[in-house]
Amino acid sequence: MPEPNTRAPTNVLQSHQVILRPLVTEKGMHRSTRYNAYAFEVNRLATKDDVRRAIEELFDVKVIRVHTQNRKGKPRRTRFRSGKTKAWKKAIVKLDPEHRIDFF
Repeated sequence: MPEPNTRAPTNVLQSHQVILRPLVTEKGMHRSTRYNAYAFEVNRLATKDDVRRAIEELFDVKVIRVHTQNRKGKPRRTRFRSGKTKAWKKAIVKLDPEHRIDFF
């Protein structure tokens, strides 16, 4: 019987490397006031556990749930050239009702 894979990850991301920027949009502001959930652009290599640890360390809050989405790059066109925006990862973090994050 083979052993389960119990190796530790070789490259552990630091908290400031996981969270790239908060996503401040109308939908995000509505989500934060109504559901106490906040959206962030995160490193593509980050897992849900990495995001949870980084948010708790950087903002000193208690995280209940983390949802992640891999967003595809969109085709974009300028006058004479066509290209593509980069693919990125989005994390929606739901906080404990007693905690809040103020971006402004």
